[in-house]
Amino acid sequence: MKKLGVLFIICISSILGLSAQTTGEAGGITTATPFLLIIPDARAGAMGDVGVSTSADASSLFHNPSKIAFSGQQVMIGVNYSPWLRNLTDDIFVGSASYINRFSENAAWGAEFRYFSLGQVDLTDNVGNPTGTINPNEFALSGTYALKLSETFSMGVSGRYFRSNLAFTGTDSTLKPINSFAVDVSGYYQSYEENYGTFNGRYRIGFNIANIGPKVSYVPGEEDFIPTNLKFGGGFDFILDEYNIVSINTEFTKLLVPSPQEDGSDQDKGFISGIFSSFGDAEGGFSEELEEVTYALGAEYLYNDAFALRAGYFHESENKGNRKFFTMGAGFRTNAMNVDLSYLINSSDVNNPLENSLRFSLSFDLGEIYDDY
Repeated sequence: MKKLGVLFIICISSILGLSAQTTGEAGGITTATPFLLIIPDARAGAMGDVGVSTSADASSLFHNPSKIAFSGQQVMIGVNYSPWLRNLTDDIFVGSASYINRFSENAAWGAEFRYFSLGQVDLTDNVGNPTGTINPNEFALSGTYALKLSETFSMGVSGRYFRSNLAFTGTDSTLKPINSFAVDVSGYYQSYEENYGTFNGRYRIGFNIANIGPKVSYVPGEEDFIPTNLKFGGGFDFILDEYNIVSINTEFTKLLVPSPQEDGSDQDKGFISGIFSSFGDAEGGFSEELEEVTYALGAEYLYNDAFALRAGYFHESENKGNRKFFTMGAGFRTNAMNVDLSYLINSSDVNNPLENSLRFSLSFDLGEIYDDY
């Protein structure tokens, strides 16, 4: 039945909403295009989805674009792949590719492409006869420029075009493709290496306001916010000796989208006013505002810049999505190639689309080597 296909898309979209703090009993927040928040890479995926203040890598364009001004390599190329809903199907996935070029001591640019395939959907008529197949998908194409404003601080700006096509071509579906744009603004601080007695250390602070853009519409006459999102975090590197480094990181995340209101007034706001009001509009007061903030912890052990072990934890309020999970993973480096793997262990009653899935990242470090330490 055609209706079954529509229901399939609705179910998939609802599950994706877990990436945007949805399904809460006390004012859960929903947005359009939640695929924009899906963590693409295995390194962050192994550390509880932490990435805004970690050291620069090939996936920095997603987590904190300003980090690329501190890239240790002139050129970094990355490819990521994550199966999605592996417990239900084997043809839904998230993939991305990125290119970063630090063309001077103080500046860098980059480009990223993200693609989310919802697999193949078979269509039938009202009596069950096949009428064709469709492949709903979403993608985003981004460009970034980052500049060091001092030896220890950089800022970055990204522009993004994205398209969400969940429509059923040739049917009576009311869903329409979305074509829109968004902007990211980010900052990153990385201290000099200092001695702390028995070890050296270095700390990092980062923020990223991602997906700042206008409201969009899947259905004519109805507008939804896109997932404008604030990330803020910090980290510290314990440099034990020339071979061993242990990094710990923490990250806080909040959707900059109005909290649902009983009178529906949240839907009357524009995206700019919605960003500012999102810090104090929860009907439950300050306690509910705190529930809208997720937190994550991540750790990484690096040996001889060639082998890494990682672990992390992610927590979300039971009233705002109830995502809770542990993560683990490893990384390997051979010459200029980096391979990263991660695995997620769900600790919540809410199903996680990445359960029982191995996430994979591959990156290459090329060109001149930069030393910012």
